[in-house]
Amino acid sequence: MLAISTNFEKEIALQVLVRENNVEQAMRVLKKKLQREGVFREMKLRRAFEKPSERKVREKAEAVRRAKKAARKQAQREGLLPKPRKKPLTRR
Repeated sequence: MLAISTNFEKEIALQVLVRENNVEQAMRVLKKKLQREGVFREMKLRRAFEKPSERKVREKAEAVRRAKKAARKQAQREGLLPKPRKKPLTRR
């Protein structure tokens, strides 16, 4: 069990099971979970001090980006925009 505190109010409890002593696979699973939770992004943001004014600008831009994405997805569901094309599978 791994508890990671990303900020003072919120604590994330992640649990990764190691099966058959396969630590590499467990590390990949842990990394994917941390990525989904946004821990890496949070660590990158906290490397240096961010002025409150810069933080407000960044958060506002993120909110606008999320709103545009939600509107685009809604328009695709309603048939107003074409669905995105799926990339063809290429064999390696």
